[in-house]
Amino acid sequence: MSELLSITTRGHVCQIRLNRPEKKNALTLPLYEGLTAALLSADENPDVRVIVLGSTGDSFCSGNDIADFIAAAGRPDAVKIPLQFLHTIASLKKPVIAVVPGAAVGIGTTLLLHCDLVIASDQARFQLPFARLGLVPEGGSSLLIPQLVGHRRAFELLVMGESFSAATARDLGLINQVVMHHSLEDLAMLQAEKLAGLAPEAVRQSKAMLRSYTQSQLEEVMMAEVEQFAARLGSAEAAEALQAFMEKREADFSRF
Repeated sequence: MSELLSITTRGHVCQIRLNRPEKKNALTLPLYEGLTAALLSADENPDVRVIVLGSTGDSFCSGNDIADFIAAAGRPDAVKIPLQFLHTIASLKKPVIAVVPGAAVGIGTTLLLHCDLVIASDQARFQLPFARLGLVPEGGSSLLIPQLVGHRRAFELLVMGESFSAATARDLGLINQVVMHHSLEDLAMLQAEKLAGLAPEAVRQSKAMLRSYTQSQLEEVMMAEVEQFAARLGSAEAAEALQAFMEKREADFSRF
């Protein structure tokens, strides 16, 4: 797993980086498993007070690796493993800061909804192209995004699925801060060190309080989403969309 993730700890800050820059940090099932294990390990480590989730290369995360996705279709763990990751990141006790240098697509954007602070480069782009792939929203996004932006903007983001800028993501409340690309890493670590310098138990308790009233609903929604997502994976629409992606052409939904 060391080749897929880069993990370093400095002081009370654990930095976990996705490390598939040649694939724009697209997620495979093994990478989901490694990321889940790394997050749990950091959350249980008494010396760690803050988790920083970032990436190597120009992209944050381009979503699921489509080739891996197609190869795993029909396997029971094809849905179970990503769901375990989502449950993990949504229930971490310690604060998580996400650092987004570039493209964040699909799960690359929805996982940010479970982070406590999100800092993005001015070069970052975001996209939730679920319907474009014949799929449905995941990661609790069908609950959390309407809560943030209302139904109409959520429909635009989750169904129309067009790319949007870091400035738009900030204005929508999906991220906290946009900074110059060359300053991203330094400013993110500065924020992490500031957070690590606060009273650790007070920080963890405050995070728990902020989420306590919605956590059970979120868990229910994520379970329902993943069931519908799995069903959609077997649809003819999704098969056309995924095949079109592999063939680098526009999907043709005219026969549906």
